[in-house]
Amino acid sequence: MATTAVEAPVVGATPAQKKTDKRVVRRRLGPGPRIPGTLWIGPLLLLGLWALASATGVLDPRTLSEPWVVVETAQQLIADGRLQDALATSAYRASLGLVIGVGVGLVLALLSGLSRVGEAVIDGPVQVKRAIPSLALMPLLILWLGIGEPMKVITIALGVLIPIYIHTHNGLRGIDSRYAELAETVSLGRGAFVRHVVLPGATPGFLLGLRFAVLNALLSLVVVEQVNATSGIGHMITLASSYGQTEIIVVGLVVYALLGLVADGIVRFIERKALAWRRTLESH
Repeated sequence: MATTAVEAPVVGATPAQKKTDKRVVRRRLGPGPRIPGTLWIGPLLLLGLWALASATGVLDPRTLSEPWVVVETAQQLIADGRLQDALATSAYRASLGLVIGVGVGLVLALLSGLSRVGEAVIDGPVQVKRAIPSLALMPLLILWLGIGEPMKVITIALGVLIPIYIHTHNGLRGIDSRYAELAETVSLGRGAFVRHVVLPGATPGFLLGLRFAVLNALLSLVVVEQVNATSGIGHMITLASSYGQTEIIVVGLVVYALLGLVADGIVRFIERKALAWRRTLESH
């Protein structure tokens, strides 16, 4: 812990008799005030390093295209309409899978977290699914559903479901039992108990799970769009790799990265607003 000493003269003493009052001023141990645009500082630094390496010739263009070439390629793809169409398709798949996974995971977590019977029936299968990566189920899903949109959306939903369930369930079970006892004392009904005690208490866990769910949705999206897809960012990347067009591949990766950053930023903003009542290091 860093400290500073403050010198102060003793009151009433002559100049020759003045003494130094060594008072230790302790600095705050928190991370300090929030820095505007924190989410974008790291990516911008990486972009600057990439541009510097490309301009100085350290980075071979055959290995990774220059940033300005990637920008020109993105402008051309936008002018052709290819990038907008691919982005719309990918965003639709990810959003639909995310909504389905969040809804199912939340319902399962509530049933399991509020009932011992529900926990006995639901928790075991969910933990088994947790041990099996969603991508490992793709061969079965392809056999059952084919290679169309349902397979892709369900694969994304399965990747989203687990973090929502795990973190929301932990949030429910972490609620102080004294709140339940107080609710029983004031004869609070089941519905009112869920609204006023359970949901607020589980919100931090749910929002944490939502951040992991967004990441899982994008990871699953990257994979499913490279399995016999005819549209989407992943299809554009796969097609470009067949012709060695690294600049188009980088454009697709940048789009994926921007989707992740924007989605995570939205969830973090909601988290700060919804949990403004908490006193944490984040708000210190």
